[in-house]
Amino acid sequence: MHAIRVHQVGGPEVLRYESVERPSPGAGQALVQLEATGINFLEVYQRTGLYHVPLPFTPG
Repeated sequence: MHAIRVHQVGGPEVLRYESVERPSPGAGQALVQLEATGINFLEVYQRTGLYHVPLPFTPG
C-alpha cells in the first residue's frame, strides 16, 4: 500500500510518496480501497506548519 506522507513542515516538496503498512480493521470496521482523495486547506496549513500536528502524518 502507498500513501503521501509529510515528515517535516514546508512546501509541496516535503510530500513523499512511500510504502506504508496496510492497516488491519478492528471489530465492526471495514478496510476500503480509495481511488482518489481530496485535500482541503487545513491540510495545507498542517504541511506548512501553520497548524501544528504530530509528524509524520498522512494528509487526506
